[in-house]
Amino acid sequence: MTVSADSIESMEQLSVVWRAMVLDRDPAADVRDLPGIAVRWADCRFAFWNCLTLTEAGADTRLLGQRLGQAAEIMRAKEQPGFLWLFEDLLDDGARAALGAAAERAGLEYAFPGIGMAGDLLPVPEPAHPDLTFVRVATDEHLRAYADLNSRAYGFPLEDGRDGLVGSAMWKDRVHAYLGLRDGIPVTCAGTVEADGRLFVVLVATAPEWERRGYGETVTRKALHEGARATGLTRATLHATVAGTPVYPRIGFTPNSPVHFYGLKG
Repeated sequence: MTVSADSIESMEQLSVVWRAMVLDRDPAADVRDLPGIAVRWADCRFAFWNCLTLTEAGADTRLLGQRLGQAAEIMRAKEQPGFLWLFEDLLDDGARAALGAAAERAGLEYAFPGIGMAGDLLPVPEPAHPDLTFVRVATDEHLRAYADLNSRAYGFPLEDGRDGLVGSAMWKDRVHAYLGLRDGIPVTCAGTVEADGRLFVVLVATAPEWERRGYGETVTRKALHEGARATGLTRATLHATVAGTPVYPRIGFTPNSPVHFYGLKG
């Protein structure tokens, strides 16, 4: 089988970006590139910063089972829960068909789906929305608001999101992170960060009561616009949730590999 370059890029972008994010959260974090597994684990309360991913292209059923067992063993040794991000298009046909049963045997349970996306779409025009004004994240107060929006959107306790972001120097400097304000109140957010010659979109969220108004798309365009203006990059990548899947193609992203998120069985 031939694995698409876009699917490999999607996995590699996760590995590159999460290395920076996790080490920013904790310089002593577990960041390792093992055979077939990238470990990016801050062991903090923000579960997105506790991440493993499988990295081999064309893995067959036997290798998939081996790697899932190793991943589950690593996760069991950690204090805080997190996710295995599994890029479906890196598996051969047999491994894809066997994925559910192999995860079950390893002691993993399915959490939620996602999909990788990429596109040569930059620069994008500076966006505007009649309801929103934008502010770049520059203070811990801004970071707290950014974290709280993500916690509310993804169903985490507020303190978990704050544990992942508040106090970060990187998010006030290297990340082009923006809050969208409605009547002065943060209601949506998105960030972009340079990663291996691309602009990666990270942690897009909208307050649940303000969804379906175009806020997430507009603030993502803002982060892309400002990130491209600062870096001169022309290609962007991201990993979308189900809610974001219909939004990003309107900006110019093309889907590639489905992503399956797994946690340890409770």
